[in-house]
Amino acid sequence: MRFDVGVVPFNPDGWGPPESPAAPLLLSRNDGGSTQPANIPFAPFSRSEKLGRVADWTRNPNFGTNAARSAGGRDAVFDFALDESSALSGAAADDSSFRLVDGKPPPRPKFGPRWRFQQRPQLPQRRDEEVEARKREAEKERARRDRLYHLHHRSYASAGGHGAAGSHRDAPARKSSVDIQPEWTMLDQIPFSTFSKLSFSVPDPPEDLLVCGALEFYDRSFDRVNPKNERRLERFKSRNFFKVTTSDDPVIRRLAADDKATVFATDAILSALMCTPRSVYSWDIVIQRVGNKLFFDKRDRSQLDLLSVHETSQELLPDAKEDINSAYSLAVEATYINQNFSQQVLVRDGNKVTFDEPNPFASEGEEVASVAYRYRRWKLDEDTHIIARCEVHSVTDVKGQRAFMTLNALNEFDPKFSGVDWRQKLETQRGAVLATELKNNANKLAKWTAQALLAGADLMKLGYVSRVHPRDHFNHVILSVIGYKPKDFATQINLNTPNMWGIVKSIVDLCMKLNEGKYVLVKDPVKPQVRIYEVPADAFENEYVEEPLPEEEQVQPPAEEDATVGATEAAAEAEPNTAAEGERDAVASAV
Repeated sequence: MRFDVGVVPFNPDGWGPPESPAAPLLLSRNDGGSTQPANIPFAPFSRSEKLGRVADWTRNPNFGTNAARSAGGRDAVFDFALDESSALSGAAADDSSFRLVDGKPPPRPKFGPRWRFQQRPQLPQRRDEEVEARKREAEKERARRDRLYHLHHRSYASAGGHGAAGSHRDAPARKSSVDIQPEWTMLDQIPFSTFSKLSFSVPDPPEDLLVCGALEFYDRSFDRVNPKNERRLERFKSRNFFKVTTSDDPVIRRLAADDKATVFATDAILSALMCTPRSVYSWDIVIQRVGNKLFFDKRDRSQLDLLSVHETSQELLPDAKEDINSAYSLAVEATYINQNFSQQVLVRDGNKVTFDEPNPFASEGEEVASVAYRYRRWKLDEDTHIIARCEVHSVTDVKGQRAFMTLNALNEFDPKFSGVDWRQKLETQRGAVLATELKNNANKLAKWTAQALLAGADLMKLGYVSRVHPRDHFNHVILSVIGYKPKDFATQINLNTPNMWGIVKSIVDLCMKLNEGKYVLVKDPVKPQVRIYEVPADAFENEYVEEPLPEEEQVQPPAEEDATVGATEAAAEAEPNTAAEGERDAVASAV
């Protein structure tokens, strides 16, 4: 086979090929014939396709396929298999390869390009040190929680406890609030999941039957208290507080005799029922069915008289009862703080607002705390009305009108347990402090809000009281006082009023079906449920007696009034080295 150059046309009139076509470059064969043009790739095309270049003598022979490079670039000028701009790149080329030139800038991503976060340069040395420090703190915290877990798990296992996985969280509070006796008969058990579905609306507002007691005015200067301008918590030695149960209240006995209602209770008892799904610790309520009437009572030294601390927290409290940070010690301390705080934030100038009757539980000439008892009645149905004794602690003037107010105090015992230091966060991150308290003390705050709603209070004041030192549980300071409207605060903490009344209505309907007698409603110490037991008629009557009474005295009815509270007086009279023990014993004996 030989190569024939063929005819090379000459154009004397200018550059380029002449107007008449030249003879094609053919590949000759031995027999004298010719074939297709030599060394030119063939690609079929239709008339609708766009034609591109046939040959490009400016291409770099180093680019292209391996076959083209191995051929020394001889066929590279005709190889457009990898050229995206050529129409001869194959049958797959279509109109999508042709793009219009647009001078507009490309759209910017809404949240910035991702490569900025993916290709972030290395952190400076200072940030690296902060990250490492946080990692070390997290490791220490994790190790501490592991130690607490194993400690409580061993103590619970040694006590013979059984339960599902994860039940060690309630190990310190597994003891029931009341000893279940063998002769008691369990009538029913209600899981918390049933309570969450209930709803009932009562007529609003309720009817005020009677108001007793006297109120002092709120001292507005406490609204300006802050961690930099703290106030020392005072001790009130002579003011007495009363925690009288329902059936021992002379006013309620009088209203029951006049058939003013069929169900009687106090705001503390009703709030415990209303907030049942939020409770973790065990509690109990005594129910007496007398004729067609129901009386909801508390026992002497009941858990309802003490304020729980860190009840709904994930942080475990020490088991030892003698520890100042145990659940029992903190409850006594919180009750002591709450009582003194409610009297310190008042204007103690002798100016009081009096009502229909004096305090029904105070003796003549006795100094009592500022409190007013509102006996209010709600309608549950045509045949059932409920009367509750509700407490308000102070009064203030709002736009020329007097407004009732409840006073309660949250207490900080150790920032390590809550993770939030009030002295550093109250001014700058008040919402974070409240959110932490709502997580750790959801049940207590819900009960305070329910009591304020039951009492018809216009305002509720929350005080933030902390220890002077984390290991000193006798001296405290007031760091801040914040006010809320009860209805707004209930919405904020997701407290549903129809659901609260639905729980009360369901328990009342259940008890109305029981026979006459005495019953006890107990919150299970482990499971989220309550149980109803039928108990003997003389149960709980002599629990306050340290030594057994003679048989002829054991059948006598209980006294009409509880012992008055003299917590701070007993604590102050104690010796300095036993001040803490005196405070706990005084408050416990009082409530």
